[in-house]
Amino acid sequence: MDNTHWKRIVIKCGSALIAPEKNGCSSHYLLSIAHFILRCRERGIDVVLVSSGSVAAGAHLFNEEEQTLAVKKAMAAAGQTEMMATWDKLFDFATAQVLLTHADLRNRDRYENIRSTIDTLVNNGILPIVNENDTITTDKLKVGDNDNLSAMVAAAFDADALIICSDVDGLYDKNPHKHDDAKLLSWVTNIDESIYAIAGDAVSSVGTGGMKTKIQAAEKATSHGIDTFIVNGFTELSFNQLLQGKNPGTHFQPLAKPLSDHQHWMTHTTRAQGELVVEDHFDMQDEEHNEPLTGAALKEVKGQFNVGDTVLVRKDDGTKIAKARSNYSSCLLSFIAEQENPEYADEFQKTTGPILSENNIAILEES
Repeated sequence: MDNTHWKRIVIKCGSALIAPEKNGCSSHYLLSIAHFILRCRERGIDVVLVSSGSVAAGAHLFNEEEQTLAVKKAMAAAGQTEMMATWDKLFDFATAQVLLTHADLRNRDRYENIRSTIDTLVNNGILPIVNENDTITTDKLKVGDNDNLSAMVAAAFDADALIICSDVDGLYDKNPHKHDDAKLLSWVTNIDESIYAIAGDAVSSVGTGGMKTKIQAAEKATSHGIDTFIVNGFTELSFNQLLQGKNPGTHFQPLAKPLSDHQHWMTHTTRAQGELVVEDHFDMQDEEHNEPLTGAALKEVKGQFNVGDTVLVRKDDGTKIAKARSNYSSCLLSFIAEQENPEYADEFQKTTGPILSENNIAILEES
């Protein structure tokens, strides 16, 4: 493992490390992480910290037996200040709070603003501490777990490495909590269905993520060319080995040909608001057509979306072809798709412009 080229890293710390007993924040497990961050900065490596823990940190302040959504949001609001204060006292340099929702990340202008803000903080020697804004998020707006959030932040930050802290040493071939003969997978070169099958659906008793969300995060990060590690965040040895250029857990190797920034953002950060269904024989990359999608090729429109929203383009058999920003609303596209005369659909499109623009398309699979 060669970490000498690292200039920027993102480290993700979960709720179980922040508030292991749900009785407020504890610095017990955070000291070694803080020391690791300090030593990285001393080596000239810029660091962004993605920290869960606001709900777990605020849980002890509430007496309600039933933890409704409103109570959890209140826990997040109260716990966020305690979590930030805990981190802040571990450093002798300035820190900054950055609270995000998925709506911030999937909007390109706001995404660029996030990148600019983090860059400015880092360039001024300030440690950005990122968390999802649980106080205001809804199912439609939330990322859902900070593993995936850390990968999105790593991509926006153009990080060289993403380090995800876990309660085990890395990815095992079976659940190490249930099987004594479980073996650690030190290297993963390709994240496929077999890797997801190994990860299973295990979830921390304190946090919202599990090994599956960590694999999802690794897939996002490696496709952007980012070295990704799952390490045991409960032991200082993990961080000492990373600093020594050793692999203390599971190293997910980046793709040899990473996606471009915009392609990665379209593929892994934007969320499809609807679907455009085309015939099974459709080929978006057919060079005979001047446009990637014509009205005549559109079979069905699913969901409701506005101009500029991201949509999934798929074949009638379910094969996913691409994610793209639509230049039409779902209402207008439904009208086009319902026309029995394909020539009318294409003539209409010539007047109003293309359904999709080539610079706003991310191909998911060859058609």
